[in-house]
Amino acid sequence: MRKSIVAIVGRPNVGKSTLFNRICRERSAIVDFEEGITRDRKYQAAEWNGIYFTLVDTGGIVQRSDDKMDMAVRLQAEVAIEQADQIIFLLDLKTGITDIDLEISRILSLHREKVMLVVNKVDNEKDELELYEFMQLGFGEPIGIAAAHGRNCGNFLDELVPLLNPVKEEDVEVPRDQIKIAIVGKPNVGKSSLINRLLGEEANIVTDIPGTTRDSLDQTLRYHGEDFIFVDTAGLRRKTKIKYGVDYFSSMRTIEAIHESNMVILVLDAQEKVSTQELKIASFAERHKRDVMLLVNKWDLIEKDNKTFGEFVKEIRYEMPFLSYAPVMFVSALTGQRVSHILERVIKIKTNSKKRISTAELNKFLSTTTQRFAPAHSSGKHTKIYYCTQTEVNPPTFVFFCNDEKLITKHYQKFIENQLRATFDLEGVSFRMHFRGRSGEESERK
Repeated sequence: MRKSIVAIVGRPNVGKSTLFNRICRERSAIVDFEEGITRDRKYQAAEWNGIYFTLVDTGGIVQRSDDKMDMAVRLQAEVAIEQADQIIFLLDLKTGITDIDLEISRILSLHREKVMLVVNKVDNEKDELELYEFMQLGFGEPIGIAAAHGRNCGNFLDELVPLLNPVKEEDVEVPRDQIKIAIVGKPNVGKSSLINRLLGEEANIVTDIPGTTRDSLDQTLRYHGEDFIFVDTAGLRRKTKIKYGVDYFSSMRTIEAIHESNMVILVLDAQEKVSTQELKIASFAERHKRDVMLLVNKWDLIEKDNKTFGEFVKEIRYEMPFLSYAPVMFVSALTGQRVSHILERVIKIKTNSKKRISTAELNKFLSTTTQRFAPAHSSGKHTKIYYCTQTEVNPPTFVFFCNDEKLITKHYQKFIENQLRATFDLEGVSFRMHFRGRSGEESERK
């Protein structure tokens, strides 16, 4: 069962971000925070009374204008409205109902069944007498809160949570030994076609798991004794009015799919350049330590010579240097070209992710690597890495003990990472590196 998505919408300056921070900051069980899919949309996993959900703070909806930024903010808010399971329509008691509020209410009237009317800045009981004015918007009795002070926010959340999917803490974590794969990418790159091709050609056991996305099901197949769960993020209902918003990095479903999986397959279109949307998706997966594979689909439509393959790989590596460890495969969902090799490569990546390297092997590696290129710092201070050990698998986690973790530069950490991958065959595997100094403090390779 997937977590519900709750979007806070309203005009600018009614307190959306204040309410967003109030709900998330006071809960101890925050799973993740991500800002920047667009300039004005924020996502955070939150919890109330043991129920987990994804909260979205949208940019303020403004009256239609020719300003491109205003249009972008409005479209992004409309995408959030379209994809959310519950909508918090937030208004400001002090200013009352404005023309923009009326316009927003018209937009939301199409989704009336999932709208909660919440009025902010209701600071005392006297203010509550003014709430009845907002009933004219047609969304039932409003709930009065003061987000800045927390007044009545608990009661409001108590009313919200029963409307959500009852996802608890044990449902949030992805089992480490499970191969759950998020198939992500822009619309129309062939994600669903690839899954259908895989299921049609390789599956001897196929089951349906209730949908991680609104209009699709997770698909499970067994191949060579391994169970694969594919999380399809293609089920977006694109409407003309939100086409720009959907194309601009899809929706919250992609974020959620990456969170719920332990491997990401990013599907690219061989006929198009790497886009901003794809860079954002790839960066998000890398930052959250997911194993990654890159699939270039529609390879059958490309005219080729003996240099084409190398040129494509070079371009992808140039655009996504942070995914230099991710294998690249060129496939065609239409013809089935190389699709049968995808699962073999996935199994290899997961095998590498479970690999445990002995301390003796790691220290032999460390000695050879530091002799070839010793660590140094611009301050001229003595820099020394004493030894290394692996503490976890899936993802592999390595701890390097040194005299001062602050002297190990990002450049040198990246050098160590690349040497680890080359020496121990960690292609496609996202791993963690911690550098621990004598003081006991620790830095992590991000």
